[in-house]
Amino acid sequence: MKVAVFDTHRYERDILSEAARARGHEVVFFEPRLTEATAVLARGTDAVCSFVNDRIDAAALAVLKDVGVRLVALRSAGYNHVDLTAADRLGLPVVRVPAYSPHAVAEHAAALILALNRRVHKAYVRVREGNFSLEGLTGFDMVGKVAGVIGTGRIGAALARILHGFGCRVLAHDMAPDPELTSAGIVRYVPLEELYRTSDIISLHVPLTPQTRHLVDAEALALMKRGVMLINTGRGALVDTPALLASLKAGHVGHAGLDVYEEEEGIFFRDLSDQVIKDDVLARLLTLPNVLVTSHQAFLTREALANIAETTFDSVSAFERGEPLVHAVHAAAVIR
Repeated sequence: MKVAVFDTHRYERDILSEAARARGHEVVFFEPRLTEATAVLARGTDAVCSFVNDRIDAAALAVLKDVGVRLVALRSAGYNHVDLTAADRLGLPVVRVPAYSPHAVAEHAAALILALNRRVHKAYVRVREGNFSLEGLTGFDMVGKVAGVIGTGRIGAALARILHGFGCRVLAHDMAPDPELTSAGIVRYVPLEELYRTSDIISLHVPLTPQTRHLVDAEALALMKRGVMLINTGRGALVDTPALLASLKAGHVGHAGLDVYEEEEGIFFRDLSDQVIKDDVLARLLTLPNVLVTSHQAFLTREALANIAETTFDSVSAFERGEPLVHAVHAAAVIR
């Protein structure tokens, strides 16, 4: 099959090409994001492969259908950027990569926690400028701290184990508790309000759904301990960012580590170093010394990229052979 791969970057093209070639597929790379305006580029291909900041709405899907595309393959776990109702109506199957490397994302969350705690980002800049002062770099011992993990799917469970290894007391919240985590004494499941009130560190690992959008809003932030550290490597819209900014400015939230941002479309994955950032909320966040923002890179390990490519083109092969699409998602789908 011939696959149009949108929103591609140099760091992934060789890996995607190798996985496609090994399965007998041909790939055509496009730098632009997949949207209604760019969907016509897929003419002459059998499938499209998209990334998280593409906008695959009903209009884009209609164009894809019109130019002959028969499959939409997402090289991501999340699919909130796809109008699945429209895809089902048009008869366009949508497949995803449900688990590429949970360790990659969990380890990045842990890296944000440690960097914020020990002010590594500040110390790095200071030392490069010849400033070896320790003023303002005091952190805290992880041992004995209460860490709250919201969502204990593969990624959340991996982070819970890491935090348990640090000696944290790990609280968790999930609609479907993981019995292995509880039987091993790694976590204790609690109501969300209790997790908010008692955690020193809170990390978000749930999918973005209408129910979880702005899960962390002004009301939730007010429940949290003064000085709490909030980490989000899930989906940007899990957090009401203006509310978070207000809480940071008020000194209630002590630290924020964000690998995702609810208005990241058109900003993340691009080099804007010679431009003015027009998003005032993001620009203000970047000025705060207790905020660490990374550009949606938690997934970015060699192992994860290989898993993404292999799973994506395994799904393309299954579609070509008429086999069941085990990683298909539909409008009524619910994922952890």
